Amino acid sequence: MFKKTVVISLITLFSASSMAQNTSLPVYLDDSKPVEQRIQDALSRMTLEEKIAMLHAQSKFSSAGVPRLGIPEFWTTDGPHGVRPEVLWDEWNQAGWTNDSIIAYPALTALSATWNKKMSWNYGKALGEEARYRKKDIILGPGVNIYRTPLNGRNFEYMGEDPYLTSKMVVPYIQGVQSNGVATSVKHFAMNNQEMFRHTSNVNVDDRALYEIYLPAFKAAVTEGDSWTIMGAYDMYKNQYASQNKYLLNDILKGEWKYKGVVVSDWGAVNNTEQAIHNGLDLEFGSWTNGLSAGKSNAYDNYYLADPYLQLIKSGKVGTKELDDKVTRLLRLAYKTTMNKNKPFGNIGSEEHKAIAKEIGEEGIVLLKNQGNILPIDLNKTKKIAVIGENAIKIMTVGGGSSSLKVKYETLPLDGIKNRFGKQADVQYARGYVGDVGGEYNGVKSGQDLKDNRSASELMNEAVELAKKSDFVIFVGGLNKSDFQDSEGNDRKSYGLPYNQDQLIAALAKANKNLAVVMISGNAVAMPWIKEVPTVVQGWYLGSEAGNALAAVLAGDANPSGKLPFTFPVKLEDNAAHQLGEYPGNKEELAAGKGKDQQNPINITYNEGIFVGYRWHDTKKIRPLFSFGHGLSYTTFEFGKAKADKTKIGPDDTITFTVTVKNTGKRAGAEVAQLYISDLKSSVPRPAKELKGFEKVYLNPGESKEVSFTVDKTALSYFDAGKHDWVAEPGDFEAQIGNASDAIKTKVKFSLQ
Repeated sequence: MFKKTVVISLITLFSASSMAQNTSLPVYLDDSKPVEQRIQDALSRMTLEEKIAMLHAQSKFSSAGVPRLGIPEFWTTDGPHGVRPEVLWDEWNQAGWTNDSIIAYPALTALSATWNKKMSWNYGKALGEEARYRKKDIILGPGVNIYRTPLNGRNFEYMGEDPYLTSKMVVPYIQGVQSNGVATSVKHFAMNNQEMFRHTSNVNVDDRALYEIYLPAFKAAVTEGDSWTIMGAYDMYKNQYASQNKYLLNDILKGEWKYKGVVVSDWGAVNNTEQAIHNGLDLEFGSWTNGLSAGKSNAYDNYYLADPYLQLIKSGKVGTKELDDKVTRLLRLAYKTTMNKNKPFGNIGSEEHKAIAKEIGEEGIVLLKNQGNILPIDLNKTKKIAVIGENAIKIMTVGGGSSSLKVKYETLPLDGIKNRFGKQADVQYARGYVGDVGGEYNGVKSGQDLKDNRSASELMNEAVELAKKSDFVIFVGGLNKSDFQDSEGNDRKSYGLPYNQDQLIAALAKANKNLAVVMISGNAVAMPWIKEVPTVVQGWYLGSEAGNALAAVLAGDANPSGKLPFTFPVKLEDNAAHQLGEYPGNKEELAAGKGKDQQNPINITYNEGIFVGYRWHDTKKIRPLFSFGHGLSYTTFEFGKAKADKTKIGPDDTITFTVTVKNTGKRAGAEVAQLYISDLKSSVPRPAKELKGFEKVYLNPGESKEVSFTVDKTALSYFDAGKHDWVAEPGDFEAQIGNASDAIKTKVKFSLQ
């Protein structure tokens, strides 16, 4: 941090000295001048070596400024759910600070499950305030890669399977973070849809699927959200690595989308200097080097955009056009972040941030099933509550990869339940199963020791006996953030629950009919016991306020209003990527041992094309376990008849659909009205329906509200790869409005002339 202090002091001294001598400031330091003019002035004053130094890391998480000119360095940080703890300058090991604990916010799957754009802005603003307080300039997130398979270990960091939902939820998040003068780095651009072979795969996807499914959220992030940076992915596309990919970075991002921001590499994603120079990368992080191979003591000088680039320029093999473009982008970022004198100071661990974390958690929890309305828990009839399952006592903010956090506190489910119900009921706990007993990731320690040497049968018997003696049973299980579960670096090994939880849940269902199964996960899981269990709650990873948010929903203090951002298939084979596509890669190449290194990448072909998630299930009429958009409430809602303001539209017109939503129950609650568009006759294969609008409405008992959706021909269009353009074919369409992809309540037909 010493370097940063020196840089800031230089700016102050320069300004003070100039004013004392009654001379005008240099243009690049003069706030009254247009930013682009200031950028060009700063660029003209920089040496070749100073420009090169800006393009690559100087430590694990920082890159150089220009100290001579008072241009500060950049400090980056993971991650999308909370600000990562400090690490040592040149190492991944923890720095051992005592003031870098933060509030953990719910994982992005939980945020997306709120289907509430206001919640997304609140999330981003609070996260940005904590990053700003910690003097971070770039947050490495949010993630918007599409949920293609429920085995992807990193799905919990993303926003689900639908490009429209993800696009609408990511924009306010970005705007909230950047309102603090902290840049987002939307990631991972692009097709990072699995962790297995992420460094050694070449993704084959047709242009239609690329533009309709995998690019829209990134486009929204940079064209609507104005994300000041974007992070490249590890995988290859068109046989070029994504962080140095001409088609993705030059042709699409900076060409078609006119992106003026900074492209940051994922850590260690760069492997070729000339491709990095010419194919759109601006800032290189995490490249491996031993610091010795070029006879240097400073490893960072050996990065691909460091001395190798400098030598190519000095030898005349490459020019400086690309260099000046990269530095211009970095200076543009500096004026929004490090050199922005109007940015706020931020704050950390505030009561407001705790409240935001809890509210997002409550709104994101999804009530999947509630047969017999046994939730919320009726304390008039419930005097003894059994809480069973390891996830009720396991810290979940530690682990999972780069989003692992060091938190000020984490309220565990058992603690939240005891806090809420303990004064009125006897709450007792049984472990039920032993899963991951570890408590450390990258030096972040949970402080827990969950070792239990009892046998599986002993644990199950104890849990079942407690269930029999109790009035109500809450099972808290699911996945965790250990390797091969919801974690960066590897995918899940199977769709089923680990640690023999299926047998335990089935036994608990026989022992007590008042059973609520709470799944803590960022992924769909198989539920072979679903018909035996009356109530299932999708609890996600909810951060610091996890236990309190969960208890509020179980008690009915908060009426659940979350909706699934992805489909739960009954079995893995019902997922299109597993039925049609290649996962984890081409079978013949897998058998031949490909994918073990970057010299022998494995091909992964997305044969399912545009038919991802509910697009596949609904089109092929494959019944899901739980559908996209599904989520129940403790009250009931009624949809009126949908109306359209016209029956025919021209190519330049808009059409507005309205529907009245009424709370017909006895509790206040929120419903999400979802608009899907169906092309009734198309010359190309199209999904049965596609989400094109959603709105969350809060209603008191008996209250009604009219919800409206206005769309234009873009909502009717598909991407024509041959024309490389969006096409809306004239003909008949249908607007379908409901509260899940498989729960359409009302329809109205219209035509495009």
